Amino acid sequence: MTNNEYKKILKSKLSEKRYKHSLCVADEAVRLSLIFGGNIEKAYLAGLLHDIMKDASNEEQLQTFKKFGIILTNIEKSAPKLWHAMSGAVYVEKVLNISDLEILNAIRYHTTAKQNMSLLEKLIYLADLTAMDRDYNGVEEMRHAVSVNLEKAMHIGLAYTINDLATHGYPIHPDTIDAYNEVILEKNNTSAADSILFSS
Repeated sequence: MTNNEYKKILKSKLSEKRYKHSLCVADEAVRLSLIFGGNIEKAYLAGLLHDIMKDASNEEQLQTFKKFGIILTNIEKSAPKLWHAMSGAVYVEKVLNISDLEILNAIRYHTTAKQNMSLLEKLIYLADLTAMDRDYNGVEEMRHAVSVNLEKAMHIGLAYTINDLATHGYPIHPDTIDAYNEVILEKNNTSAADSILFSS
């Protein structure tokens, strides 16, 4: 299928606002790919399709999980806002017949992130946070960070997500905690290595 054909499917499944957001994320994913050396075609497609199930009802998403044998953890059951990433990845694979694992994982983890993320997964996670239609408090800091340093942007994005969830009393997915801890440990290790080099 072509990108235009995917767009027609998106228009049939999403509100106008969500459709425009999908286009913005796709464009931002391409911009970030050009900065950090990602695959432009994969970034655009993953960005385009990342929210394909966002407007689906909870019932439709639960039916999708049941149909394709997806078993939710207790935390996932309690957090319907996470479902669209999981059901979206399954829909893209099983219905749209896209088998590229990088694209599927980028869609699957664009809300929670995870440990050992690929470049494409990071690009889609950050593109979703920094797309032109985003206007939350702190988005300009995110946009600046993501244009300069990918890992710093991941740190800021994950910290923002965790703080927002904790502030509102929502459960935090273990994948998000793992991703945050990985970024922090890498940051601390790099700082320690820099200190050793500087002192020597």
